Amino acid sequence: MTTETLLYIILAGIIALLLALFQYRYKSKGNSKRNALFCFLRFLSIFGVLLLLINPKFEQVKVYTEKPNLIVAVDNSSSITHLSQEQGVRGLVEEIQDNEALNEKFNVNLFSFGKTLNTTDSLSFHEKQTNIDKAFKELSQIYKNTVSPTMLITDGNQTYGNDYEFSAKKHKQATYPIILGDTTRYVDLKLQQLNVNKYAYFKNKFPVEAILIYNGDDTINTQFKVTSGNATLHSQRVTFTKEANSKVINLTLPANRVGVQAYKATIVPIDTEKNKTNNSKDFAVEVIDQKTKVAVVSSFLHPDLGVLRKSIESNEQRAVSFFKPNELMDQINDFQLVVLYQPNSSFKGLMGSLKTENKNVFVISGTKTDWRFLNVEAKSYTQDITSQTEDYQATSNPNYGTFIVEDLNFESFPPLASSFGAPDFKIPYETLLYKKLGSIETEEPLLSTFETNGRREAVLFGENIWKWRAQSHINTQSFNGFDNFIGKLVQYLASNKRKNRLNLEYESFYQGNANVVIKAQFFNKNYEFDAKESLNVVVVNKETKETKTFPFILKNNNYQVDLSNLSAGEYTFTVKASRENISKSGQFKILEYNVEQQFLNANVTKLRQLATNSNGASYLIADYDGLFDDLLNDERYLPIQKSSKNVVPLIDWKYLLFLIVLTLAIEWFLRKYNGLI
Repeated sequence: MTTETLLYIILAGIIALLLALFQYRYKSKGNSKRNALFCFLRFLSIFGVLLLLINPKFEQVKVYTEKPNLIVAVDNSSSITHLSQEQGVRGLVEEIQDNEALNEKFNVNLFSFGKTLNTTDSLSFHEKQTNIDKAFKELSQIYKNTVSPTMLITDGNQTYGNDYEFSAKKHKQATYPIILGDTTRYVDLKLQQLNVNKYAYFKNKFPVEAILIYNGDDTINTQFKVTSGNATLHSQRVTFTKEANSKVINLTLPANRVGVQAYKATIVPIDTEKNKTNNSKDFAVEVIDQKTKVAVVSSFLHPDLGVLRKSIESNEQRAVSFFKPNELMDQINDFQLVVLYQPNSSFKGLMGSLKTENKNVFVISGTKTDWRFLNVEAKSYTQDITSQTEDYQATSNPNYGTFIVEDLNFESFPPLASSFGAPDFKIPYETLLYKKLGSIETEEPLLSTFETNGRREAVLFGENIWKWRAQSHINTQSFNGFDNFIGKLVQYLASNKRKNRLNLEYESFYQGNANVVIKAQFFNKNYEFDAKESLNVVVVNKETKETKTFPFILKNNNYQVDLSNLSAGEYTFTVKASRENISKSGQFKILEYNVEQQFLNANVTKLRQLATNSNGASYLIADYDGLFDDLLNDERYLPIQKSSKNVVPLIDWKYLLFLIVLTLAIEWFLRKYNGLI
């Protein structure tokens, strides 16, 4: 409180006293004791009102003790069950939760992790993947700038994500790994990795690469083979020694049947092996007898052309060929889609042939596009002709319904260069991406699709999509998102199939450790996306004939259902709309593979190094008692006394208002009682 405020309070007290004395001493005649009581009550009332007008401020200081956090992160993957450690882990977690000394010194926070980090009070050990890297990254964000030693209960074997050794260094907390599993080194043969393309072409051969690992000291001989059903397609003898403990085997297999073909690669185990689960892997290849051919036509070189090839050919079912405008005329029927990059007058003959043959077209315009020519030839759309150029960013249209599109965070992408002007469509069209000029979102199309007379077309009003692919990689550390976006656009444009009201998106086969997700879009009779429909999928196991029904959930502009809980096997399915007699069927296969069962031992070396780097300590699950004492006696984890200062104005003090009302009420009642009113 300042000196000035204190003087105001003293002055207010003097004024209140003088006014009270003037009222009941100077003007009033009568009982002196009664008047003294009235004078006191009036003084309190006036002084309280004046205090409210002055409104002095007081400082409130609260002192409290802040305990450090103890993070307990538990591996909830199925490898814990495979290593027979689930009972020990549950017992350890219960002991931590029941330990009074630990809970008195720390705020104990329990997490479990598999593919993601979760807060939990129960453990199931059913997670199919282990991502320790992501657990450390998220804990670093949650407990940034705090004292939070971390107890990591795991076998140290990661099946998904980046190497957790590097993310752990950014955690900035002492880490105490409790090592689960057997630390004894056993003789083991392992099929470490199997590399194979997802697609192959009918009557061709496809490559297979297998990486084999041997842990042991003796020289051994075994056999590597690839089978399909009861037939052995490849077999060869393999020798390992202590020094030569890895082999890379390359082979080719014939693609003699169309469809999904299942195979099994096996390295024959030796008699002394303890873990034989990691000796084999199932894999599948979809054999197709047709390849989508895309022609890209341009009269000059541009980085966009290379990006188009990379994105389109990321799916091996597609091939790209480059042409100048006058080179494609005789081969036009060899291609399902023609991409016209920034057309000018040299494209005149080609565009005439494309109309005659009713070919699907994807036009990409830019700063070098001749719009005087294109406005005459395109027929379906025109654009204002100006000599100016403009940079446009993209915003996605969540209501686009021609095919399923994921939002790639287009607003973060660099702008595309284009001729300034608004396009004008003369036929019905759908906008996939809108133009955004600076911070102003417009309804002008940046990328649109439309159909005329069974011919599918798309127009992109901007160049430099090579920057989009680069930005997509920066955002997600992968080109897959952008390549899939271009792939879906090409898949739609390269097909002449009639538009269906129910469209499905799914894979022919799924790896056993992957998410099995089916996506669907449903349209009303006007082919507008219908978000009110209820879709269900009926799944039938081909072998057991077991039938299960799952509902779809609405997510953005499509319906999705997650079937990841299904066991390995072949399935047929039918998606049905509940309000209308519309359905669509398909089939897929889930390959048997449990990545969590590929490990025989705990990763002791990495976990101990992790503890050393973070100034922590590592413990085996059987010897964790010492950890409790170390945490309780470590002076780095003492509680911290903190204080908070809060400035409170007097006007917020409700008791003063109550006192003013009370004194005025008592004074009025006494005056009324004594007949003075």
